[in-house]
Amino acid sequence: MIELQQITQTLIAGDADQVTSLVQKALDEGADPKTILDNGLVRGMDIVGDRMQEGDIFIPEVLMAAKAMTAAVSVLKPLLADADCSGAGRVVIGTVKGDLHDIGKNLVSMMLESAGFQITDLGTDVSPEHFVQAAVEQNAHIIGMSALLTTTMPVMKNTIDALVASGLRDRVKVVIGGAPVTQKYADEIGADGYAADAGSASKLAKELVA
Repeated sequence: MIELQQITQTLIAGDADQVTSLVQKALDEGADPKTILDNGLVRGMDIVGDRMQEGDIFIPEVLMAAKAMTAAVSVLKPLLADADCSGAGRVVIGTVKGDLHDIGKNLVSMMLESAGFQITDLGTDVSPEHFVQAAVEQNAHIIGMSALLTTTMPVMKNTIDALVASGLRDRVKVVIGGAPVTQKYADEIGADGYAADAGSASKLAKELVA
C-alpha cells in the first residue's frame, strides 16, 4: 500500500518519474485523488517552501520539486474537478513596467500553482492598467508584483493607486517582492504583504485568502 508520506518525500526529492509512479500506484490501490493532492503533494510543496525560507534548500531543488509536482498533478487532473486543482484562489502576477527580470517571478508562480492557486502570469514590463484589467477579468484574489530594479519600484505604488481608483482595492490583496523590495516599502505603499522568496510568498498567499 502506497503511503502518502512516500509521495511527499519523493516530491521533496524532486524525482518526477518516481512521484508520478507512486501517485499512479496509489490511485490503482483506490486512494482518493483529492487526498493524494492535498495530503501528499501539496503538503510536500509546503515543506519545500518552508525549507527554502529557512535556507535549507535552494532554487535548483525547488525547481525540481515544482516540476515533479506538475508531473504528478497531470496524473491526477483528469480525476479531479477544476476547483480541486486550483481551489486556493486566483492570483495575477507580473514584473512591473520597466523591468524585464522574471526568474524570481517565475519561481513564485510555480510555487503558488503547486499550492493550488490559479495563476495568470502577465510576464514582464506590466503596467498598472494591465494589472488592474487582469484582476477584473480573472476576478483575482491577489495581485503579485515583482521588481528587481529600484527605479521600477514606484510602479508598485502606482498599481495600488490604480486599484484604489478602480474601486477594486478592498477586494484584491497585493503582495510585492524582489531584491530591492522590503517589508518597510510594502508598508509605505500600502501593500498587504511582502515576500522575500517563493516559499514565503506561497505561505503569505494562503494566509491572505484564508
